[in-house]
Amino acid sequence: MKRVTLFSLIVATLISIVLIASLLIYSLAPDEPKAGQKPFFVGVTYGGNTIAEAKLLIDRVKNYTNLFILQSGNLQDEPGKMVEICDYAVTSGLHVVGYFGALDYNKGHVQFFVDTARERWGSHFLGLCYGDEPGGKMLDSNLVLLRNNGFDENITRQPDSVMVRKLDGTRISYATRNGKSSIELTYSNNTHAVYIENKQNHTITIIAGESTTYSFNPNGTITKNSKGNTTLLENANEEIQLKDYEELLAARPFQTYDETADRLVDHCQSTTEWLQNQSVPLFTADYGLYWFDYLGGYDVVLAEFGWNNTIAQEIGLVRGAATMQNKTWGAIITWKYTTEPYLASGDEIYQQMKTAYEAGAEYAVIFNYPAIEGNPYGIMLEEHFQALERFWNEVVQNPDIENGKVEAEAALVLPKNYGWGMRNSNDTIWGMWRPDEKSQQVWNALQNALVTYGAKLDIVYDDPAYPLAGKYPQILYWNR
Repeated sequence: MKRVTLFSLIVATLISIVLIASLLIYSLAPDEPKAGQKPFFVGVTYGGNTIAEAKLLIDRVKNYTNLFILQSGNLQDEPGKMVEICDYAVTSGLHVVGYFGALDYNKGHVQFFVDTARERWGSHFLGLCYGDEPGGKMLDSNLVLLRNNGFDENITRQPDSVMVRKLDGTRISYATRNGKSSIELTYSNNTHAVYIENKQNHTITIIAGESTTYSFNPNGTITKNSKGNTTLLENANEEIQLKDYEELLAARPFQTYDETADRLVDHCQSTTEWLQNQSVPLFTADYGLYWFDYLGGYDVVLAEFGWNNTIAQEIGLVRGAATMQNKTWGAIITWKYTTEPYLASGDEIYQQMKTAYEAGAEYAVIFNYPAIEGNPYGIMLEEHFQALERFWNEVVQNPDIENGKVEAEAALVLPKNYGWGMRNSNDTIWGMWRPDEKSQQVWNALQNALVTYGAKLDIVYDDPAYPLAGKYPQILYWNR
C-alpha cells in the first residue's frame, strides 16, 4: 500500500513538473505585443529536409522570435513530418505557418495539414504559404501556367509561345519563330492545322493521315498541294473546314493589360478558392505586382527585400496595396547574392527589418535557404542570429520604437492594370511587353516621388473598386 502511495506521489510530481515547464516555455517565449500595438511576428524559414535540423533551428531562435515558417520543398510531401516539426515549434512558444509551393499541389496533403493545424495549434497556426511569387513569375518566368476557370481554358506561356487548352481538348498554340508568327490548332482527335503568317497570305498545313498544304493567295484564290499535285479549289471552305485565321488570331490571350490582369487574378482565385472557403489565411512571398496578389485572394504578402532592390519602393508597393485592399503585409529578407554567403550582413538585415517595422509591417522574416556546407542552420551565420536577436530586443521589445510610426504621406497612382515591373526603366510589362509610351513618364514620377517621400510613399493603382478619397494627405498621379 505504501508502495502505491509512493508511486502515486512520484507520478503526480512528474506531471506537475511537466505542466510548470510548459507554462515556463510559453511565458518565456516572445509572444506578447507591446501595449496598444497590433501583434508583430518575427522569425525564420526552414527549407531543409530533416526533423532534427528543423528542431535545431527552432532551439537556436526560440528565445527571440515568435514565428517559424516551415518552407521545405521536400517535407511538403510528408505532412506527418511537417506536423511533428510544427508541434515542436508550438511547444517552444512559436507561431507556425505551413508551406505548399505549388497551387496544384496534392490537396489531400494540404487538407491533412490544415485540419491537424487547427485542431492541435489553435491561434498559433497563422496560415499557409500557398504558391510562390505569382506576380514575380508573371514578370520573369519562362514557363507560366494559368488555370482560368473564369475563361473556361488553361494557358501556358513560354518565351516564344502561348498554348491555350480548351475544356473539350482542343489546343491552340500561338508562336513566333524566326520572325514569323504561326498558329497551330489541334483538335481532340489529334487532327491539326498549322497557320504560318507569310506577308499577305497564310499557308495552312493540314495533317490528317497525309500532309496537305493549302495556300491562301493574294488574289483571293486557294490552291491545294497534295502529294506533289496542285489544284485550284472552287469551294475551299467546304473542303477545308477550318477556322478563320483572323478569328483565331483575335482569340489570342494576353492582348491587353486589362485582360492579362484579369487572367492572373482569376488564376489565383480559382486555385486558392477551396482554401479561402475554409477561411485559411493565405500567405505568399513576392517581389512584384503585389496589388494583383491581393486581388487574387492572398491575405498576407511578404515583400522580398533583397537583390539590391530599393526598399522604399518595395514598401510603397506592398503597403499601398495592403492599405487600399485592407490586407496585411510583411517583409521577408532574401538573398543579396546568388552565391555564398547569399544574405547581406547582419547590420544591413537589422536595418531592413527595422525599416519594415517602423513602416507598419506585421511580419519580418529571414529567408533561410539553401544550406551552406557545414552549417546546420542553413545560410544564417552567427551575425544573422545576432541581428535577429538585436532586432527583437532593441526594436520589437522597445516601447520607444513604434510599429507603423512611419506612415504614408502620399500615394502615387499608376495606370489601371499597368503590370510594369518597375525594377528599372527597361523592365517588362506583364513579362510580355517592352516599355510603352507611358513607361518613361511613370518612371520619372516614381523616382521623383521616392526622392521626396522615401518610405512615406505608397504606390497604388487607379481602380474604381478601391477609391482613394480620404486615404492619403497627398495624391500624386503618374501623368501630372
